[in-house]
Amino acid sequence: MSSWPIPSALDANTQAFPALTPAQINRLRSGGSLRNVKQSEILFEPDDTSVPFFVLLSGRLEIVQPTFTGEREIITHGPGEFTGEINMISGTRSLVRGRVTEPGEFLEISPEGLRSVVARDAELSEIFMRAFILRRMALISRGYGNVIVMGSRHCSGTLRLREFLGRNSYPYTFIDLDTDKSSQELLDRFEVKLSEVPVVICNGRTVLRNPSSQVLADCLGLNVSIDRTQIRDVIIVGAGPSGLAAAVYAASEGLDVLVIETNAPGGQAGSSSKIENYLGFPTGVSGQELAARALAQAQKFGAKMMVAHSVTKLDCEKRPYKLVLDNDSTLSARSIIISTGAEYKRPPIANLSKFDGQGVYYGATHMESQLCEGDDVVVVGGANSAGQAAVYLSQTARKVYMLVRSGSLSDTMSRYLIQRITENPKIEMHYHTEIVGLDGDHDLRQVTWMDKTTKQTSKHDIGHVFIMAGAAPRTDWLKDCVVMDDKGFILTGRDLETSADFVAHSWPAPRAPYMLETSLPGVFAVGDVRSGNVKRVASAVGEGAIAIHLVHRALAEI
Repeated sequence: MSSWPIPSALDANTQAFPALTPAQINRLRSGGSLRNVKQSEILFEPDDTSVPFFVLLSGRLEIVQPTFTGEREIITHGPGEFTGEINMISGTRSLVRGRVTEPGEFLEISPEGLRSVVARDAELSEIFMRAFILRRMALISRGYGNVIVMGSRHCSGTLRLREFLGRNSYPYTFIDLDTDKSSQELLDRFEVKLSEVPVVICNGRTVLRNPSSQVLADCLGLNVSIDRTQIRDVIIVGAGPSGLAAAVYAASEGLDVLVIETNAPGGQAGSSSKIENYLGFPTGVSGQELAARALAQAQKFGAKMMVAHSVTKLDCEKRPYKLVLDNDSTLSARSIIISTGAEYKRPPIANLSKFDGQGVYYGATHMESQLCEGDDVVVVGGANSAGQAAVYLSQTARKVYMLVRSGSLSDTMSRYLIQRITENPKIEMHYHTEIVGLDGDHDLRQVTWMDKTTKQTSKHDIGHVFIMAGAAPRTDWLKDCVVMDDKGFILTGRDLETSADFVAHSWPAPRAPYMLETSLPGVFAVGDVRSGNVKRVASAVGEGAIAIHLVHRALAEI
């Protein structure tokens, strides 16, 4: 077996793998049952669902991960220690095998019992959540998962799959077919042709050729714990900051809540390299880290998360409302929070889609920064997201060209970002400038931009363009159900009073719409998708929290 060395940054005794005190164990006894285990007994396997939580009273248990060549040793638990990682809270499948190496007595607690403990016992909650998160982080950092992604770093499909797994905090092993000489053995074993990459080997046995995110999610069982027949108190569509905040408060206040996300938690903010003006994070926090923490917090209180599915239609004829998914299945809810956010607009460049993921990107995370290390890059946009990307990419890129259509950076850009941009010698500003051409055979090789003041164009041998300009709402699926403004953003609260469409819509309730309520009773809009929203993470989080207060009122009326 290969060994998993505990990272030096972690204290194996007190953080990732702590030992509980007798008093702490006694507080757990009432919620579990004693189990006598035998030598070599296997308590759980990879892909198992509803795996119990075990506290070792005596004996030893080794945690291993099956591989093509045998088993990979992760850790061996002794008396006072406990099993599990973040899947104990999220309800997803096990990634490891638990095998008894020394007989003894274990305290066995069901997943529901564990969530009950986490909800009521603050001390144990902190110990368990910290350990679970650190263990998952260690699995991710070492690529210790049941997924192998084989592809090229320059392939859009490969980038898409790696981003999906990474932003969903799922550990995987990446094999770069451009550099890894041993990859041919794996390709031959599964009879995979190079033309079929990217290829995902899921659970060590299923071969997926360039799968969609939904197919990959189904193979990994990311949604296996979702009961689709249940009528929920509230369904939150979109897992951006506003949706995640709503999920945390809804679940912590006892509501039955489900979050639906097309790609990964965090939304547009999740692709931000570093957010430095969010309350409580003086040194900054990446959008992905903030989203991962928020999701773990929501799941800790019992919120469910469905990923890789989108809502295509809202059946708003009567309550409970029905949401139609992309696979034509339906979900029912007594109230709904719309948190679908907005997506960056695609500039009218003739062959833009040709280079999506192959030189053109809509997020600047660690993965993208690795792709352009030592190269020149272009950042399009003048608001906060573009500024954060430019500053972040300047750490690894040779030079960053920032193209802004107007004559200045956005009025909404934070002052600290403006100062960093203007003082950074690696960032070159170009105002009144826009891209007019992209060229390359397979990957992007050349960018042409035009100075709109002089009408002069210039060509540059650049293979990386980050587009973060403008925003369009994701509201097509709400047509004929809620009133929107002329740009497609959802009107809420008092803003509805000035809308002629709202008068014609015929509000059915005996009261006026609540502050964040749409023209449909019990349906709320928060975050960037809402007309008049302040484009700040803190504002989105606040709206998500307020919406749950209003959801309680709406539910009381049914």
